Amino acid sequence: MHLIQVDSVQRWMEDLKLMTDCECMCILQSKPISIEKDEQNELILSSQYSTCNNLQLLLKRAWIISTELTRIAQKLEKNRWQRVHSMTVRVNCHVRSMINEYNTFTRSSSEEMHQLEKLLIDKCSEFTAFTERCVQTEDEQMLRSMKSCVNETLTTVAQYFGQLIELVFTHEAQFIRVRRKMNLLRQIDLSDSVYITESAINSLFSLTQEGAHLCRIIAKEGGVVALFKICRQDCFRCLYPQTLRTLASICCVEEGMHQLEKVDGILCLTDILTDNTHSEATHAEAAAVIAQITSPHLTFTQHLSSFLENMEEIVTALVKLCQEASSGEVFLLASAALANITFFDTMACEMLLQLNAMKILLAACSDKRIVDTPYSRDQVVTIMANMSVLDQCASEIIQGNGIQLLMEMLFEKSSSGNTAEVAACERVQQKSAVTLARLSRDPEVADAAVKLSCIPRLIKLCRSPTERNNSDSVLVACLAALRRLAVMSPDGLEDSDFQQLVKPRLVDSFLLCTNMEESFV
Repeated sequence: MHLIQVDSVQRWMEDLKLMTDCECMCILQSKPISIEKDEQNELILSSQYSTCNNLQLLLKRAWIISTELTRIAQKLEKNRWQRVHSMTVRVNCHVRSMINEYNTFTRSSSEEMHQLEKLLIDKCSEFTAFTERCVQTEDEQMLRSMKSCVNETLTTVAQYFGQLIELVFTHEAQFIRVRRKMNLLRQIDLSDSVYITESAINSLFSLTQEGAHLCRIIAKEGGVVALFKICRQDCFRCLYPQTLRTLASICCVEEGMHQLEKVDGILCLTDILTDNTHSEATHAEAAAVIAQITSPHLTFTQHLSSFLENMEEIVTALVKLCQEASSGEVFLLASAALANITFFDTMACEMLLQLNAMKILLAACSDKRIVDTPYSRDQVVTIMANMSVLDQCASEIIQGNGIQLLMEMLFEKSSSGNTAEVAACERVQQKSAVTLARLSRDPEVADAAVKLSCIPRLIKLCRSPTERNNSDSVLVACLAALRRLAVMSPDGLEDSDFQQLVKPRLVDSFLLCTNMEESFV
């Protein structure tokens, strides 16, 4: 969804004829003369029905309201009551406009939707009146006591809004399917034509990129079932990659995961991964689905009981895919799935050890064509960190020159400055330090780390905020690794480093380093 840039009176005039009351209300009550520059970020929605799909219009309006609610929370945190009130009035207007706009083009709406609309409007009015009282109150103590009530009301407004939007999207999606004459999911489910099915899958994938709410709708309407039906038909083998890619997108929501479990999706993915007749692209996309459904960031993976039953076959296939990967993208998807599985179940680490996975992963890291980004190194070091809890792992890492690799990872830097890449570099530094700390309980590993000058690098990361991109997580990991190495090799530290970074409590060393200013002399 793209923000519509409003930079002319003409656009405002076009909107005005459709939103006169709302805009007048905003002008008179929500836009006081102020030295603050928030007004330049004002969000106004184009209401040109002739050129804007109804669902797209709703998505844009929902994005605006969601953004405004977030900004209200930020202003509330800073006790900017005047701004909170004016923005609350603006949200009130946007909500009423959204409901009015939707009711002008919807054919019918349910009683549940009408009830939610009324609840949301009433709560918005209550919220506006509440913040108006806050603006008129000068007693600081009373304002502090009212703040929690305002926060609670804001949360309720956000909840009602979210529920209404999901209901509206479901309702609107049904009419979209009617207008298109042929339901996308029905095309996928019933068509024997590769071309028609491919077109339907591509359209479905585009819908999944619009957000989690559409993924939930697709899952509830049988999208996961239809896609796995394709993955079980040999006549559609050429469509497996895009089908699996669409499945990975849908499975970012709980409804998609439940549907996957109901249709024995894990078994189907296992069959695809272990079938050597499939293309590498198909295997890679199957690995992407595995990576998605085992993501440690999801809280609804516990019900995947069938995953444990097939885990050994899946892990074996993923290790093989890492070993035979012809590109960095394939290796990234396979290693990401393995990394997530090591969080998912501790048995996976023992399986990886038996499969000589550490040797394969370390060998891949020496090939810059395969492991070519911080994202790939992040997956490898995640696996190393999780496997390092096993005593047998230390010797394999030493044999594969893993300590040298960990040392190199402590120097990980972003070449582009991209936010996502910088965050990946931080994770690489943190996890390499964690892995060193865990492995250094083995004297042989600690000795190898000291010989490779890991101690000076860890000290540099602790003392220089720019070296770790001001990351506190990297600092804590480096302090822990340094303390472990100092026990094994106390002669490697100068007295000042020992007194500041090792001897004090960890929290004291942490506070010392976070308050440390770099010298540019």
